[in-house]
Amino acid sequence: MTYEFLQHYWCFVVALLGALLVFLLFVQGANSCIRSLGWTEEGRRLVLNSTGRKWEFTFTTLVTFGGAFFASYPLFYSTSFGGAYWLWMIILFTFVVQAVSYEFQNKLGNFLGPKTFQWGLILNGLLGPLLLGGAVATFFEGSNFIIAKNNLVDAGAITPIISRWANASHGLDALLNPWVLVFGLAVMFLARVLGILYVMNNVNDEDIRSRGSVRLLGNAVPFVILFVAYLAHLLLKDGYAYNDEGVIFMEPYKYLNNLLDMWYLTIILLIGIALVLFGIGKTIWSKDYNSGIWPAGIGTVLTVLALLLCSAWNHTAYYPSTADLQSSLTMANSSSSEFTLRTMFYVSLLVPFVLAYIVYAWRAIDRKKLDKEEIQSDHAY
Repeated sequence: MTYEFLQHYWCFVVALLGALLVFLLFVQGANSCIRSLGWTEEGRRLVLNSTGRKWEFTFTTLVTFGGAFFASYPLFYSTSFGGAYWLWMIILFTFVVQAVSYEFQNKLGNFLGPKTFQWGLILNGLLGPLLLGGAVATFFEGSNFIIAKNNLVDAGAITPIISRWANASHGLDALLNPWVLVFGLAVMFLARVLGILYVMNNVNDEDIRSRGSVRLLGNAVPFVILFVAYLAHLLLKDGYAYNDEGVIFMEPYKYLNNLLDMWYLTIILLIGIALVLFGIGKTIWSKDYNSGIWPAGIGTVLTVLALLLCSAWNHTAYYPSTADLQSSLTMANSSSSEFTLRTMFYVSLLVPFVLAYIVYAWRAIDRKKLDKEEIQSDHAY
């Protein structure tokens, strides 16, 4: 195992966690549709208890994604999470609101009322995917930061800080880029699509299932339009490349070239897109089909995985700097030491066992479809 192999390996692991996180955003997507999927209080509780079974998976994956990035690419962690902290703080705040809303909406003594906390879940359902999608878009569009590694050894430096944000917005400036918003909105509508598909599969209620088909079409159309628009923009734009000496430069059609050079990623991307469209299309056109979450979910993981790897592999700067081109982060200049990556490699061999437990727990939770009787129990949200 060479140092370069370990860098690529951990990039794959982080990208896979990011792809799984986007799939698990179906929790947020379904919560954003609470009031349209369930027109009655009983219907809304069915939706909330359906997503309430899974919200811990999303939250845990988000934390694990951040932890894996910190361990394998610490310079990205300190630059993005430390510099663009307003963006990440808002994301984390919405997830905290989600956790509080689940637990307190129907507690005795809740003087704010259940609807207040339901609106908190809707807020998380809209802002969470939108801002996370915007954060991912910066891997292609760039962020406004400067890297100064000399500060660590410069005795005259006021503070030994490696990276700093080049303006006072600390990450919120990314939302001023229209293409960041396009990708963020695409992720938000994708989360809503996956959420509707999940609830239709998980809840045994004809009213919600019939209502879900209509809502599915209304969210699938803007998702497809936004995603195709951003994908076309991505393939035609200049990208951030670096040579063997580590010098970063702009390369025309970089991401298109990446997909051509790494043909296997292109195959994964096309299969993923086809599965997402299949899951959506069959659910809309077939009244008896309610398992669209599985092909669409697998397709989402494959599509996001291919895009994230396209942003980093093949001599690509995965976190470009719009303030200073040479400050852009690559796998070569931002990863942990070879010893750290090698040690973590052996620890990562336990991941399949963790995934097997997650699959087992998921199946155990969903062994019985959620119905109106179950939300009358003491353990219901």
